[in-house]
Amino acid sequence: MPDSLTPESLTPGSPTADPAATDAPTGAPAGAPTELVSLALQELRNQRQSLLDEIQQLEARREQINKEITASFSGRSDQIARRVKGFQEYLVGALQDLAVAAEQIELVPQPLLVKPSPLDQAQSPANPSAAGGDSSGPPAAAGLFAGDAELIRQHLQGFSGQPDFYADPWNLRRSLDDEGAALLDDWFLAQGGRGAQNSRGSRSRNALVAAAAIAILTRLYGERFQTLVLAGEPERLGEWRRGLQDCLGLGREDFGPNSGIVLFERADALIERADRLEERGELPFIVIDPGVPAIEIPVLQFPLWLAFAAGPGEQVDDLPPY
Repeated sequence: MPDSLTPESLTPGSPTADPAATDAPTGAPAGAPTELVSLALQELRNQRQSLLDEIQQLEARREQINKEITASFSGRSDQIARRVKGFQEYLVGALQDLAVAAEQIELVPQPLLVKPSPLDQAQSPANPSAAGGDSSGPPAAAGLFAGDAELIRQHLQGFSGQPDFYADPWNLRRSLDDEGAALLDDWFLAQGGRGAQNSRGSRSRNALVAAAAIAILTRLYGERFQTLVLAGEPERLGEWRRGLQDCLGLGREDFGPNSGIVLFERADALIERADRLEERGELPFIVIDPGVPAIEIPVLQFPLWLAFAAGPGEQVDDLPPY
């Protein structure tokens, strides 16, 4: 044992210092960090699985919502598109008719030239009721129909044959079935051209019946009458326009205030137009859509009107177009 200890001999860098004296105790086992990492990883895995489950539930909910949206709107897509198309065609036609009417306004009324019907020329002058009475006033429709039953039935029989797709305008280009022919036979000869008939179930069939009536009236009166259609809504008027165009081979120029067919949404405007026609010695032919809930009383005073009554299986507010 040395006799004395100097401070240099006690420093760590001294060769005589004890290496064991510099080691500090750790106070923890060696495997502890590994267990903490494993617990953290397990917790992350659990959180990840929980998030995946929630994402799966949200995707299932999204698919269910998409199916509900598809089921709610796909069934009405065709009907909505048809209504929009009908309104668009009616609006375009109405604007064109308005522009044409504005260009053709006459400040001084011109004398009306009435084209005589071949049927009127063939009638005996001794029977004024059969010849339509005074040429200055509207012709007596019931008298003419009562005296020309054979001619009317001959036309109805001819309409039941093969369709003539290349017939001249204002002639029927489609075939008329037996029920439609019976309807017009009753309307012309039993009702005298003034009355209501049951709807054929759709506007296309009603337009076919009205087109057959217009074709016969054209043979009887020539240009001495004008067809007035009352439907109440723009999309219905668009369907009537397309149906009459197809059945009679007409164009847009045939629909308008100064043309052969005029479309109306309101009954008061139609009645005013019919009064003006009678003042000029012309004959208004009024066609009323089954969607119109009631017939205005002033309409009943005119000599020619055909109203389609909605059947038991039809809705007055929304008759199916096809």
